[in-house]
Amino acid sequence: MFRPRIIPMLLLKDAGLVKTVQFKNPRYIGDPINAIRIFNDKEVDELVLLDIDASTSNRGPDLNVLKSVASECFMPLSFGGGIGSIELIREILKIGVEKVILNSAAVKNPNLVSEASQNFGKSTIIVSIDYRANLFGSNVYINGGSTKTKHKPVDWAIECERLGAGEIIINSINNEGLMSGYDFDLLRSVSNAVSIPVIASGGAGELKHFSKAILDCNASAVAAGSFFVFKGKHKAVLITYPTRKEINLILKE
Repeated sequence: MFRPRIIPMLLLKDAGLVKTVQFKNPRYIGDPINAIRIFNDKEVDELVLLDIDASTSNRGPDLNVLKSVASECFMPLSFGGGIGSIELIREILKIGVEKVILNSAAVKNPNLVSEASQNFGKSTIIVSIDYRANLFGSNVYINGGSTKTKHKPVDWAIECERLGAGEIIINSINNEGLMSGYDFDLLRSVSNAVSIPVIASGGAGELKHFSKAILDCNASAVAAGSFFVFKGKHKAVLITYPTRKEINLILKE
């Protein structure tokens, strides 16, 4: 029986965890090791860790920090940020990371997606698509949301599947951190356009947002940041994860 994954997405900056709103104003929320230990206890499906400074600073990830994180992480771990070569992907996978996430590098060098898929297997390669919408439509952005590209999200998702990506993360910059819901229309369009798993990201604030993404928009998984680290209207930092009972209830709505 298919059971969608519910995935905390943690943002790494200067070896600490932060949370952003629309990719801006990073707020420090704690030490990654402490957060991962809590998620271990809560038996989380999977974890995504993104170094949000790597691409904008034109550097690779801090492998020492990643080793520390991977050694503590008992659930499948996906990592992205500053990954631009086959050699670096190989190093990251040797550390114990299960999947690598390509974003800016996939746009700058699409062949990297194909080469990585051929070298390490399709299921190991995720392409993350950050996009911003306005009155004239949506465009894919790279370099931490700072650089607009010519790509349209749906078309780019189709191309990434063709290149060999095993999964797609579709992430709304407009909605990120607002906790008001995913961009359900765009999510549905991407999910219906590709045959590989699509992970919804950007905007989840309630369990019903997960339900709608999965049941109405055909997402294979849902990811969120604020939902898992903030509590209450004042957004006090508290690491949480829904119980199996809560998850089963939302999937029956």
